[in-house]
Amino acid sequence: MYLKKPFWSDTLNSPPEGESQSPVLELVKSLDKQRLYREVTLALRTGLRDARAEFSFLRVRGLRSLLKFLRSVAQSDHTINLFCHSQSIPQLQVVPVLFEHSLKEVEDQTVSNLNHIFTVVPMKITSPSTDAEVALALRVLEGCCLLHRESTILAHQHKAIKVLMNILSTRGVLEQGACLDALIAIMLDSSSNQMDFEACDGIEEVAHLIRDTQVEENLRLKCGEFLLLLIGHVNGRETPPVLTINEDVRRFLGEKSASLIWAASQFGSTLDPDERLTALHIQARRVLESIDLY
Repeated sequence: MYLKKPFWSDTLNSPPEGESQSPVLELVKSLDKQRLYREVTLALRTGLRDARAEFSFLRVRGLRSLLKFLRSVAQSDHTINLFCHSQSIPQLQVVPVLFEHSLKEVEDQTVSNLNHIFTVVPMKITSPSTDAEVALALRVLEGCCLLHRESTILAHQHKAIKVLMNILSTRGVLEQGACLDALIAIMLDSSSNQMDFEACDGIEEVAHLIRDTQVEENLRLKCGEFLLLLIGHVNGRETPPVLTINEDVRRFLGEKSASLIWAASQFGSTLDPDERLTALHIQARRVLESIDLY
């Protein structure tokens, strides 16, 4: 659901300096803020209702709605603040729903016994998550963590790193690409998630994918981008969760590739977003070439 712009919004301009705001204008702004909050809560309730459904096609519909909603929210600081406020309400929190349904471990979805056949109470069976559903859920998770930093804490409470590393090692290319983006989002400024990533031998898993020439090239490039972003974020920090990342990269990818990744991650902070993204793609390609030659 997209947040609609009211037809009177063009009239809500700030008055010239020195002039006080009229009571009518203040009332209109207050009503507009209330309208926006109602739209935020309605979009969340609608999307989360479908995201909790028993059938995968309904959960996919809910996740698509939530993803469109997050893209709409990201367009202004005001709507971002409203979304962050909504995430303090347990009934509107998005991250727990993702891990309890779409990102639920496969073992949790298996039927352990058939005792329900001999009872009068039917057993509730939920359809397993499809590849498209998992990929969408990862995109929603990424968006939540980027817009609302406390969502990384909720993700940690649901053992997000362990779940995502399992997806990275067992799922297809579509989910693996989305998984790498989500990993970056939930590890930004989150020492607990970084420690979980280290405990799960995350660098080794990413290095295995990037060195495997049988893996699709786009996914290998995505792994290169992941390492560049991760190293660029943790460089210069002395906190324990990230001390061994550079050493792990050197151990699994070799000295040449590790040096290239470290050097490439030092640049680009002064570029605009489009130039930074282009530079990231170019550097990831160079990392891939250095690994192939190693």
